[in-house]
Amino acid sequence: MNLTLPDSAATDTLGRALGESFPGAGTDAVVVHLNGELGAGKTSCARGLLHSLGVSGSVRSPTYTLLEIYALEGLTCVHADLYRLRSADEFEGLGISEYLEPGHLLLIEWSENGGSQVPPPDVTLLLSYAGSGRQAALTAGAAAGEEWLKVLAHDTRLIPYLSNIT
Repeated sequence: MNLTLPDSAATDTLGRALGESFPGAGTDAVVVHLNGELGAGKTSCARGLLHSLGVSGSVRSPTYTLLEIYALEGLTCVHADLYRLRSADEFEGLGISEYLEPGHLLLIEWSENGGSQVPPPDVTLLLSYAGSGRQAALTAGAAAGEEWLKVLAHDTRLIPYLSNIT
């Protein structure tokens, strides 16, 4: 699924639509990789997703804390930012592997900085600059991601932003 996001409100709408179409973390943790250039909207999209799932209050960028954890009823959301990692070995020290169990949603920004230690994605969101707006490309990496994106494709709020559906 490819979208053209003209402004930050559209990025927030995508995040909220992702959260509202989230199928839940049943028998396995659900992993989302958020990739793209610095300032492309990864945290903004994650913020919209987390708010739509029920996180109240401020959703901070985990750039300096590396991990932010949000405990919701029946779901623990882990928002990680690997931008500052200098090696894949540093990823292991974050303890993300302890969240790879049922009832967890992992949002991992800059996943490429964690190397082969990073769990494979159910969904990958790639954000890139497009003039004053952004391009968003969502791809499924597993069956859970395919189901999630099928539901997301029917969200009418995204119609104005659709570039194509694959």
